[in-house]
Amino acid sequence: MERTLVIVKPDAVQRGLIGEVIARIERTGLKLVALKLSKIDRETAHTHYQEHVNKPFFQGLVNFITSGPVVLAVFEGPNAVSIVRKTMGATNPVDSVPGSIRGDLAISLGRNVIHGSDSPESAEREISIFFSPDEILSYERAIDNWILERD
Repeated sequence: MERTLVIVKPDAVQRGLIGEVIARIERTGLKLVALKLSKIDRETAHTHYQEHVNKPFFQGLVNFITSGPVVLAVFEGPNAVSIVRKTMGATNPVDSVPGSIRGDLAISLGRNVIHGSDSPESAEREISIFFSPDEILSYERAIDNWILERD
């Protein structure tokens, strides 16, 4: 089963959007398997954004993600990465369709409410930055038979 990391960014936490963001992803049918409120330190932010280290916007990313509390979550399900990416909307909220998280809740590229892993490989790397294996639960939901096709 695929997993993906979601970060409810400091702007969304400050705006009181944690429940809205998490609920929208849960409504897709993906299963929440880890969740915590945290403050990301600069070293962890550097590790998380390592692929952007030589880009002009890198320092801004680090400054923003460390500016306040975030909510870190892991969601699980078939095609979890793609489903979360579609639910989030385009990175630039101006390009996000109405109904997506960013399309409905954000208007600025630099304050776009949510981060989601961009590939299964990135998800694995990112999840390991923020969660130890014992923080991620494995469990069955009573509704799984109504969400997932099984042979």
